[in-house]
Amino acid sequence: MPDAASRLTRLLEQLLGVPLPVRIRAWDGSEAGPPEAPLLVVRNRRAVRRLLFKPGELGLARAWVAGDLTIEGDLYTALDLLSGLVWERGEDARGLARTLRDPESRAAVRGLLRLAGPPLPPAPPPEEVRRRPRHLHTKRTDKRAISHHYDVGNDFYELVLGPSMVYSCAYWPAPEPAATLEQAQHDKLELVSRKLDLRPGQRLLDVGCGWGSMAIHAAREHGTSVVGVTLSHEQAAYARKRVADEGLTDRVEIRVQDYRDVDDGPYDAISSIGMAEHVGSERYLEYTRVLYALLKPGGRLLNHQIGRRPQQDESSYHVDEFIDAYVFPDGELAPIGTTVTQLERAGFEVRDVESIREHYALTLRRWVANLESHWTRAVQLAGPGRARVWRLYMAASAVAFERNRIGVNQVLAVRTPESGTSGMPLRARTWGTPPA
Repeated sequence: MPDAASRLTRLLEQLLGVPLPVRIRAWDGSEAGPPEAPLLVVRNRRAVRRLLFKPGELGLARAWVAGDLTIEGDLYTALDLLSGLVWERGEDARGLARTLRDPESRAAVRGLLRLAGPPLPPAPPPEEVRRRPRHLHTKRTDKRAISHHYDVGNDFYELVLGPSMVYSCAYWPAPEPAATLEQAQHDKLELVSRKLDLRPGQRLLDVGCGWGSMAIHAAREHGTSVVGVTLSHEQAAYARKRVADEGLTDRVEIRVQDYRDVDDGPYDAISSIGMAEHVGSERYLEYTRVLYALLKPGGRLLNHQIGRRPQQDESSYHVDEFIDAYVFPDGELAPIGTTVTQLERAGFEVRDVESIREHYALTLRRWVANLESHWTRAVQLAGPGRARVWRLYMAASAVAFERNRIGVNQVLAVRTPESGTSGMPLRARTWGTPPA
Protein backbone atom coordinates (compact mmCIF):
# COMPACT_ATOMS: atom_id res chain seq x y z
CA MET A 1 0.00 0.00 0.00
CA PRO A 2 1.36 3.50 -0.83
CA ASP A 3 2.53 5.59 2.08
CA ALA A 4 0.29 8.31 3.52
CA ALA A 5 2.08 11.23 1.84
CA SER A 6 1.87 9.64 -1.62
CA ARG A 7 -1.81 8.78 -1.19
CA LEU A 8 -2.64 12.24 0.13
CA THR A 9 -0.75 13.99 -2.67
CA ARG A 10 -2.38 11.85 -5.36
CA LEU A 11 -5.89 12.38 -4.01
CA LEU A 12 -5.49 16.12 -3.55
CA GLU A 13 -4.13 16.52 -7.08
CA GLN A 14 -7.00 14.41 -8.39
CA LEU A 15 -9.47 16.65 -6.56
CA LEU A 16 -7.86 19.97 -7.51
CA GLY A 17 -7.01 19.00 -11.06
CA VAL A 18 -3.50 20.50 -10.83
CA PRO A 19 -0.15 19.38 -9.38
CA LEU A 20 0.46 20.39 -5.78
CA PRO A 21 3.04 23.21 -5.62
CA VAL A 22 4.37 22.06 -2.23
CA ARG A 23 5.95 18.90 -0.84
CA ILE A 24 3.96 16.97 1.77
CA ARG A 25 5.19 15.15 4.86
CA ALA A 26 2.44 12.99 6.39
CA TRP A 27 1.85 11.76 9.93
CA ASP A 28 3.69 8.50 9.22
CA GLY A 29 6.89 10.36 8.31
CA SER A 30 6.59 9.73 4.57
CA GLU A 31 7.14 12.51 2.03
CA ALA A 32 5.96 13.15 -1.53
CA GLY A 33 6.05 16.02 -3.99
CA PRO A 34 8.62 18.34 -5.57
CA PRO A 35 11.94 17.87 -3.70
CA GLU A 36 12.92 21.57 -3.61
CA ALA A 37 9.46 22.91 -2.75
CA PRO A 38 8.44 24.20 0.71
CA LEU A 39 7.34 21.37 2.99
CA LEU A 40 3.74 21.19 4.21
CA VAL A 41 3.79 19.01 7.33
CA VAL A 42 0.45 17.23 7.89
CA ARG A 43 0.86 16.09 11.47
CA ASN A 44 -2.28 14.00 11.82
CA ARG A 45 -5.38 12.74 10.03
CA ARG A 46 -7.46 15.43 11.74
CA ALA A 47 -5.89 17.99 9.39
CA VAL A 48 -7.37 16.12 6.41
CA ARG A 49 -10.79 16.06 8.08
CA ARG A 50 -10.60 19.81 8.61
CA LEU A 51 -9.96 20.33 4.91
CA LEU A 52 -12.77 17.99 3.92
CA PHE A 53 -15.41 19.47 6.21
CA LYS A 54 -14.40 23.07 5.48
CA PRO A 55 -12.70 23.14 2.06
CA GLY A 56 -10.56 26.10 1.11
CA GLU A 57 -8.89 28.79 3.14
CA LEU A 58 -10.79 28.37 6.43
CA GLY A 59 -10.09 24.64 6.61
CA LEU A 60 -6.39 25.27 6.08
CA ALA A 61 -6.45 28.03 8.69
CA ARG A 62 -8.17 25.83 11.28
CA ALA A 63 -5.60 23.10 10.76
CA TRP A 64 -2.78 25.65 11.10
CA VAL A 65 -4.16 27.31 14.23
CA ALA A 66 -4.81 23.95 15.88
CA GLY A 67 -1.26 22.81 15.12
CA ASP A 68 -2.46 19.98 12.86
CA LEU A 69 -0.25 21.20 10.04
CA THR A 70 2.70 23.53 9.68
CA ILE A 71 5.22 24.66 7.07
CA GLU A 72 8.94 24.04 6.97
CA GLY A 73 11.09 26.12 4.69
CA ASP A 74 10.28 29.61 3.41
CA LEU A 75 6.88 30.51 4.85
CA TYR A 76 6.23 33.33 2.37
CA THR A 77 6.94 31.14 -0.67
CA ALA A 78 4.69 28.39 0.66
CA LEU A 79 1.83 30.78 1.38
CA ASP A 80 2.24 32.40 -2.02
CA LEU A 81 1.98 29.03 -3.73
CA LEU A 82 -0.98 27.88 -1.64
CA SER A 83 -2.84 31.18 -1.76
CA GLY A 84 -2.37 31.31 -5.51
CA LEU A 85 -3.99 27.89 -5.73
CA VAL A 86 -7.00 28.95 -3.65
CA TRP A 87 -7.15 32.43 -5.22
CA GLU A 88 -7.28 31.13 -8.79
CA ARG A 89 -9.75 28.32 -8.12
CA GLY A 90 -12.05 30.20 -5.74
CA GLU A 91 -12.80 27.21 -3.56
CA ASP A 92 -16.01 28.44 -1.95
CA ALA A 93 -19.18 26.36 -1.54
CA ARG A 94 -20.30 26.98 -5.13
CA GLY A 95 -16.87 26.12 -6.49
CA LEU A 96 -16.85 22.89 -4.49
CA ALA A 97 -20.31 21.97 -5.79
CA ARG A 98 -19.11 22.42 -9.37
CA THR A 99 -16.01 20.36 -8.64
CA LEU A 100 -18.01 17.49 -7.17
CA ARG A 101 -20.08 17.10 -10.33
CA ASP A 102 -16.98 15.51 -11.81
CA PRO A 103 -16.74 11.70 -11.16
CA GLU A 104 -12.96 11.90 -10.67
CA SER A 105 -13.38 14.57 -8.02
CA ARG A 106 -16.05 12.57 -6.19
CA ALA A 107 -13.78 9.55 -6.20
CA ALA A 108 -10.97 11.69 -4.74
CA VAL A 109 -13.23 12.88 -1.93
CA ARG A 110 -14.20 9.30 -1.10
CA GLY A 111 -10.52 8.36 -0.99
CA LEU A 112 -9.71 11.30 1.28
CA LEU A 113 -12.56 10.35 3.60
CA ARG A 114 -11.12 6.85 3.94
CA LEU A 115 -7.66 8.28 4.56
CA ALA A 116 -8.90 10.84 7.11
CA GLY A 117 -10.25 8.36 9.64
CA PRO A 118 -13.47 8.77 11.66
CA PRO A 119 -16.00 10.79 9.59
CA LEU A 120 -16.59 13.43 12.25
CA PRO A 121 -15.96 17.16 11.74
CA PRO A 122 -13.34 18.39 14.24
CA ALA A 123 -14.42 21.28 16.46
CA PRO A 124 -12.94 24.64 15.42
CA PRO A 125 -9.98 25.85 17.49
CA PRO A 126 -11.03 27.92 20.53
CA GLU A 127 -9.43 31.03 19.02
CA GLU A 128 -12.15 31.14 16.35
CA VAL A 129 -14.90 33.72 16.85
CA ARG A 130 -18.36 32.23 17.11
CA ARG A 131 -20.45 32.93 14.03
CA ARG A 132 -23.05 35.64 14.42
CA PRO A 133 -25.22 37.95 12.29
CA ARG A 134 -22.97 39.66 9.77
CA HIS A 135 -22.03 43.30 9.60
CA LEU A 136 -24.31 44.77 12.23
CA HIS A 137 -21.70 47.35 13.20
CA THR A 138 -23.60 48.62 16.19
CA LYS A 139 -21.58 50.28 18.92
CA ARG A 140 -21.86 47.07 20.97
CA THR A 141 -20.73 44.70 18.20
CA ASP A 142 -17.91 47.02 17.14
CA LYS A 143 -16.64 47.18 20.71
CA ARG A 144 -16.70 43.37 20.95
CA ALA A 145 -14.86 43.00 17.64
CA ILE A 146 -12.19 45.54 18.64
CA SER A 147 -11.73 43.81 21.99
CA HIS A 148 -11.20 40.44 20.27
CA HIS A 149 -8.41 41.87 18.13
CA TYR A 150 -6.67 44.40 20.34
CA ASP A 151 -7.08 43.06 23.86
CA VAL A 152 -4.66 40.19 23.24
CA GLY A 153 -2.27 41.84 25.68
CA ASN A 154 -0.01 44.85 25.42
CA ASP A 155 3.07 42.75 26.17
CA PHE A 156 2.30 40.58 23.14
CA TYR A 157 1.95 43.61 20.89
CA GLU A 158 5.24 45.01 22.17
CA LEU A 159 6.99 41.86 20.95
CA VAL A 160 5.46 42.15 17.49
CA LEU A 161 5.32 45.90 16.87
CA GLY A 162 8.52 46.91 18.64
CA PRO A 163 9.08 50.10 20.65
CA SER A 164 7.09 52.34 18.28
CA MET A 165 3.84 50.49 19.09
CA VAL A 166 2.40 51.63 15.77
CA TYR A 167 0.03 49.06 14.30
CA SER A 168 -0.24 50.31 10.75
CA CYS A 169 1.92 50.56 7.66
CA ALA A 170 5.33 52.18 8.17
CA TYR A 171 6.83 54.54 5.58
CA TRP A 172 10.16 53.31 4.25
CA PRO A 173 12.85 55.41 2.58
CA ALA A 174 13.76 54.88 -1.05
CA PRO A 175 15.44 53.26 -2.82
CA GLU A 176 16.44 50.71 -0.17
CA PRO A 177 14.36 50.10 2.98
CA ALA A 178 17.41 50.04 5.23
CA ALA A 179 15.85 52.05 8.06
CA THR A 180 14.80 50.44 11.30
CA LEU A 181 11.13 49.68 11.83
CA GLU A 182 11.02 52.37 14.52
CA GLN A 183 12.44 55.02 12.18
CA ALA A 184 10.05 54.02 9.40
CA GLN A 185 7.09 54.29 11.77
CA HIS A 186 8.30 57.71 12.95
CA ASP A 187 8.50 58.79 9.31
CA LYS A 188 4.93 57.59 8.71
CA LEU A 189 3.63 59.60 11.68
CA GLU A 190 5.55 62.63 10.41
CA LEU A 191 4.13 62.11 6.92
CA VAL A 192 0.61 62.16 8.35
CA SER A 193 1.43 65.25 10.40
CA ARG A 194 2.74 67.15 7.37
CA LYS A 195 -0.26 66.21 5.26
CA LEU A 196 -2.52 67.54 8.01
CA ASP A 197 -0.28 70.63 8.37
CA LEU A 198 -0.29 70.27 12.16
CA ARG A 199 0.80 73.35 14.10
CA PRO A 200 0.94 74.55 17.71
CA GLY A 201 -2.42 75.47 19.16
CA GLN A 202 -4.44 73.28 16.82
CA ARG A 203 -6.78 70.48 17.94
CA LEU A 204 -6.35 67.01 16.43
CA LEU A 205 -8.80 64.13 16.80
CA ASP A 206 -7.06 60.76 16.37
CA VAL A 207 -9.77 58.20 15.61
CA GLY A 208 -8.76 54.68 16.58
CA CYS A 209 -5.71 56.00 18.42
CA GLY A 210 -4.25 52.60 19.28
CA TRP A 211 -1.46 52.81 21.84
CA GLY A 212 -1.16 56.57 21.48
CA SER A 213 1.76 56.89 19.05
CA MET A 214 0.16 59.38 16.64
CA ALA A 215 -1.26 61.46 19.50
CA ILE A 216 2.13 61.62 21.24
CA HIS A 217 3.97 62.45 18.00
CA ALA A 218 1.57 65.26 17.10
CA ALA A 219 1.77 66.79 20.58
CA ARG A 220 5.53 66.39 21.07
CA GLU A 221 6.74 67.25 17.56
CA HIS A 222 4.11 69.77 16.45
CA GLY A 223 2.69 71.27 19.64
CA THR A 224 -0.83 70.09 18.81
CA SER A 225 -3.54 69.37 21.39
CA VAL A 226 -4.87 65.86 20.77
CA VAL A 227 -7.89 63.79 21.68
CA GLY A 228 -7.39 60.09 20.92
CA VAL A 229 -10.32 57.66 20.99
CA THR A 230 -10.27 53.87 21.08
CA LEU A 231 -12.69 51.10 22.02
CA SER A 232 -9.96 49.03 23.67
CA HIS A 233 -9.48 49.48 27.41
CA GLU A 234 -6.03 47.84 27.22
CA GLN A 235 -4.89 50.23 24.50
CA ALA A 236 -6.21 53.24 26.40
CA ALA A 237 -4.46 52.30 29.65
CA TYR A 238 -1.17 51.78 27.79
CA ALA A 239 -1.53 55.04 25.83
CA ARG A 240 -2.31 57.07 28.96
CA LYS A 241 0.83 55.79 30.67
CA ARG A 242 2.94 56.68 27.64
CA VAL A 243 1.42 60.16 27.56
CA ALA A 244 2.21 60.64 31.26
CA ASP A 245 5.76 59.34 30.82
CA GLU A 246 6.28 61.88 28.00
CA GLY A 247 4.97 64.71 30.19
CA LEU A 248 2.18 65.46 27.71
CA THR A 249 -0.93 65.12 29.86
CA ASP A 250 -1.69 68.82 29.33
CA ARG A 251 -1.88 68.26 25.54
CA VAL A 252 -3.13 64.69 25.06
CA GLU A 253 -6.37 63.11 26.25
CA ILE A 254 -7.02 59.41 25.61
CA ARG A 255 -10.63 58.26 25.77
CA VAL A 256 -12.39 54.91 25.60
CA GLN A 257 -15.08 56.20 23.28
CA ASP A 258 -16.84 55.37 20.03
CA TYR A 259 -16.06 57.94 17.35
CA ARG A 260 -19.82 58.38 16.91
CA ASP A 261 -20.03 59.69 20.49
CA VAL A 262 -17.40 62.43 20.12
CA ASP A 263 -19.30 65.71 20.63
CA ASP A 264 -16.66 68.33 21.40
CA GLY A 265 -15.79 69.52 17.91
CA PRO A 266 -14.87 71.32 15.87
CA TYR A 267 -11.33 70.05 15.35
CA ASP A 268 -8.67 71.52 13.10
CA ALA A 269 -7.63 68.08 11.84
CA ILE A 270 -8.58 64.40 12.11
CA SER A 271 -6.30 61.41 11.63
CA SER A 272 -7.82 57.97 11.07
CA ILE A 273 -5.00 55.47 10.65
CA GLY A 274 -5.95 51.82 10.13
CA MET A 275 -9.37 52.29 11.71
CA ALA A 276 -11.79 52.62 8.78
CA GLU A 277 -11.44 48.91 7.90
CA HIS A 278 -13.56 48.21 11.00
CA VAL A 279 -16.41 50.51 9.98
CA GLY A 280 -18.17 48.28 7.44
CA SER A 281 -19.74 49.19 4.11
CA GLU A 282 -23.20 49.77 5.54
CA ARG A 283 -21.87 52.32 8.06
CA TYR A 284 -19.17 53.97 5.97
CA LEU A 285 -21.19 56.98 4.87
CA GLU A 286 -22.15 57.54 8.51
CA TYR A 287 -18.43 57.38 9.39
CA THR A 288 -17.49 60.02 6.80
CA ARG A 289 -20.39 62.28 7.77
CA VAL A 290 -19.51 62.11 11.47
CA LEU A 291 -15.91 63.08 10.77
CA TYR A 292 -17.00 65.85 8.40
CA ALA A 293 -19.24 67.31 11.11
CA LEU A 294 -16.39 67.22 13.65
CA LEU A 295 -14.07 69.32 11.46
CA LYS A 296 -14.08 73.08 11.26
CA PRO A 297 -14.34 74.64 7.77
CA GLY A 298 -10.91 74.27 6.18
CA GLY A 299 -10.06 71.35 8.45
CA ARG A 300 -8.27 68.30 7.05
CA LEU A 301 -8.85 64.56 7.35
CA LEU A 302 -6.13 61.98 6.72
CA ASN A 303 -7.76 58.59 6.14
CA HIS A 304 -5.17 55.76 6.06
CA GLN A 305 -6.96 52.57 5.02
CA ILE A 306 -6.35 49.10 3.55
CA GLY A 307 -8.23 48.56 0.30
CA ARG A 308 -9.00 45.65 -1.97
CA ARG A 309 -9.15 45.24 -5.71
CA PRO A 310 -12.58 45.98 -7.25
CA GLN A 311 -14.58 43.06 -8.62
CA GLN A 312 -16.56 42.88 -11.83
CA ASP A 313 -19.61 41.97 -9.73
CA GLU A 314 -19.32 43.78 -6.40
CA SER A 315 -22.30 41.85 -5.02
CA SER A 316 -20.13 38.71 -5.04
CA TYR A 317 -17.59 40.20 -2.61
CA HIS A 318 -17.29 38.29 0.64
CA VAL A 319 -15.08 38.91 3.64
CA ASP A 320 -11.99 36.72 3.93
CA GLU A 321 -13.09 33.80 6.11
CA PHE A 322 -9.85 33.41 8.02
CA ILE A 323 -9.53 37.13 8.78
CA ASP A 324 -13.17 37.32 9.86
CA ALA A 325 -13.01 34.24 12.07
CA TYR A 326 -9.64 34.80 13.73
CA VAL A 327 -8.33 38.33 13.25
CA PHE A 328 -10.76 41.18 12.46
CA PRO A 329 -14.36 40.08 13.17
CA ASP A 330 -16.74 42.08 10.97
CA GLY A 331 -13.93 43.90 9.20
CA GLU A 332 -14.51 44.82 5.56
CA LEU A 333 -12.29 46.13 2.78
CA ALA A 334 -13.41 48.47 0.01
CA PRO A 335 -11.78 49.56 -3.26
CA ILE A 336 -10.11 52.98 -3.09
CA GLY A 337 -12.65 54.38 -5.56
CA THR A 338 -15.47 53.51 -3.19
CA THR A 339 -13.68 55.18 -0.28
CA VAL A 340 -13.13 58.39 -2.26
CA THR A 341 -16.76 58.42 -3.38
CA GLN A 342 -18.06 58.06 0.17
CA LEU A 343 -15.82 60.87 1.40
CA GLU A 344 -17.10 63.11 -1.38
CA ARG A 345 -20.71 62.18 -0.65
CA ALA A 346 -20.19 63.36 2.92
CA GLY A 347 -19.05 66.75 1.61
CA PHE A 348 -15.26 66.39 1.64
CA GLU A 349 -13.03 67.63 -1.14
CA VAL A 350 -10.44 64.91 -1.80
CA ARG A 351 -7.09 66.57 -2.46
CA ASP A 352 -4.51 63.81 -2.43
CA VAL A 353 -4.44 60.01 -2.74
CA GLU A 354 -1.21 58.09 -2.15
CA SER A 355 -0.80 54.35 -2.47
CA ILE A 356 1.86 52.91 -0.16
CA ARG A 357 1.11 49.24 -0.82
CA GLU A 358 4.71 48.03 -0.99
CA HIS A 359 5.47 49.77 2.31
CA TYR A 360 2.97 47.53 4.11
CA ALA A 361 4.59 44.36 2.80
CA LEU A 362 7.93 45.55 4.18
CA THR A 363 6.31 46.42 7.51
CA LEU A 364 4.62 43.05 7.85
CA ARG A 365 7.83 41.17 7.17
CA ARG A 366 9.47 43.09 10.03
CA TRP A 367 6.56 42.23 12.34
CA VAL A 368 6.79 38.54 11.42
CA ALA A 369 10.54 38.61 12.11
CA ASN A 370 9.84 40.15 15.53
CA LEU A 371 7.28 37.47 16.33
CA GLU A 372 9.50 34.61 15.20
CA SER A 373 12.52 35.90 17.14
CA HIS A 374 10.41 36.08 20.32
CA TRP A 375 8.31 32.98 19.63
CA THR A 376 8.64 31.28 23.01
CA ARG A 377 7.67 34.45 24.86
CA ALA A 378 4.79 35.12 22.44
CA VAL A 379 3.37 31.65 23.10
CA GLN A 380 3.65 32.24 26.84
CA LEU A 381 1.76 35.52 26.55
CA ALA A 382 -0.96 34.68 24.04
CA GLY A 383 -1.03 30.88 23.82
CA PRO A 384 0.17 28.71 20.91
CA GLY A 385 -3.04 29.02 18.89
CA ARG A 386 -3.15 32.80 19.05
CA ALA A 387 0.55 33.08 18.22
CA ARG A 388 0.00 30.83 15.17
CA VAL A 389 -2.94 33.02 14.11
CA TRP A 390 -0.73 36.10 14.09
CA ARG A 391 2.15 34.45 12.27
CA LEU A 392 -0.16 33.18 9.52
CA TYR A 393 -2.16 36.40 9.29
CA MET A 394 0.85 38.70 9.00
CA ALA A 395 2.86 36.50 6.62
CA ALA A 396 -0.14 35.88 4.35
CA SER A 397 -0.97 39.59 4.38
CA ALA A 398 2.60 40.44 3.35
CA VAL A 399 2.21 38.15 0.33
CA ALA A 400 -1.18 39.69 -0.50
CA PHE A 401 0.32 43.20 -0.51
CA GLU A 402 3.29 42.08 -2.58
CA ARG A 403 1.00 40.46 -5.17
CA ASN A 404 -1.32 43.51 -5.34
CA ARG A 405 -4.29 41.55 -4.05
CA ILE A 406 -4.79 44.25 -1.44
CA GLY A 407 -3.33 47.73 -1.04
CA VAL A 408 -3.21 50.60 1.42
CA ASN A 409 -3.91 54.25 0.67
CA GLN A 410 -3.66 57.59 2.40
CA VAL A 411 -6.47 59.92 1.36
CA LEU A 412 -6.20 63.57 2.32
CA ALA A 413 -9.56 65.34 2.30
CA VAL A 414 -10.62 68.86 3.28
CA ARG A 415 -13.85 70.32 4.60
CA THR A 416 -13.64 73.11 2.05
CA PRO A 417 -15.80 76.10 3.00
CA GLU A 418 -18.38 77.62 0.64
CA SER A 419 -15.87 80.28 -0.36
CA GLY A 420 -13.85 77.53 -2.03
CA THR A 421 -10.70 78.47 -0.12
CA SER A 422 -9.26 75.06 0.81
CA GLY A 423 -6.07 76.29 2.47
CA MET A 424 -4.12 73.71 0.49
CA PRO A 425 -0.88 74.52 -1.36
CA LEU A 426 -1.15 74.73 -5.14
CA ARG A 427 1.12 71.70 -5.40
CA ALA A 428 1.05 69.17 -2.58
CA ARG A 429 3.62 66.53 -3.53
CA THR A 430 6.15 67.68 -0.95
CA TRP A 431 4.90 65.45 1.85
CA GLY A 432 7.92 63.16 1.81
CA THR A 433 10.50 65.77 2.80
CA PRO A 434 10.54 67.94 5.91
CA PRO A 435 9.93 71.68 5.35
CA ALA A 436 13.06 73.81 4.96
